[in-house]
Amino acid sequence: MSSDWRTKPPQYFPSFVLGVLCVSMMAFLAPVPASADESVPPILRDVGFVNHLGARLPLNQTFRDERGQLVRLGDYVRGKPVVLTLNDFDCPNLCPLMLDSIAQSMAQLTLTRGDQYVAITVSINPRDTPLVAAQTRQRYVLPAAAAAHTDSWHFLTGDAGGIAALTKAVGFSYAYDPRQDEYAHPTGVIVLTGEGQIARYLYGLDFPTRDLRLALVEASLGQIGSPVDQLLLTCYHYDPSLGRYSDRAMGWIRLGGAAILLGLAGFLGSLWYRDLRQG
Repeated sequence: MSSDWRTKPPQYFPSFVLGVLCVSMMAFLAPVPASADESVPPILRDVGFVNHLGARLPLNQTFRDERGQLVRLGDYVRGKPVVLTLNDFDCPNLCPLMLDSIAQSMAQLTLTRGDQYVAITVSINPRDTPLVAAQTRQRYVLPAAAAAHTDSWHFLTGDAGGIAALTKAVGFSYAYDPRQDEYAHPTGVIVLTGEGQIARYLYGLDFPTRDLRLALVEASLGQIGSPVDQLLLTCYHYDPSLGRYSDRAMGWIRLGGAAILLGLAGFLGSLWYRDLRQG
């Protein structure tokens, strides 16, 4: 290698750096492609949530509460936001994890369940009985009784027709697997307005207290919460595809990063073009 290399970089150097920057920029901006997994069993391919934001619950639909009494969904939707979950009370897999998670999130809320919002859990298994509902309620409600009214989280069971009407209204798609004698279903929480309209979906098994609080504040149209919550709602936005609240600032950071990369690419491109002309 000649000694001139120490004083003048080779002409291919800007081109190489430009290529690296362009590839980095493409990786930075490109969305992650969704790939279909052919190994997914057929019974699971239609399981999931269908976004029905703004849809209304069938408030006249009847179920049995944990005491065996006949109730309407509308009995619990009376001007306060509602946290709704759909589970199988006999499920040995995801349902206990999900109910544990939402119970912990509600326990950490500074909003008071019963005074400012209510919670409803409905079984998707028509074989579940009010006795099973009462046992499930005892597990999740009584330990948190000091932090909320005991009669503020209701566990309901119903027949196949009532369950189908509710799950169809909220876009909850599930399937029964006769081989395992279990229900395949999505996991998530549905937050409703005080009039029974779907305001937010929170997907998954983990429900950050911040997300649950912001969803309840939005569902109440600002009637609950604090001025700090209103400020947070300007800093975070709800992504319906992810069922999460994300930081608006991150979007500006990404745009700023993209602008810097484009600027560097243009600058190095001009250097490369100048070297080519001088060469």
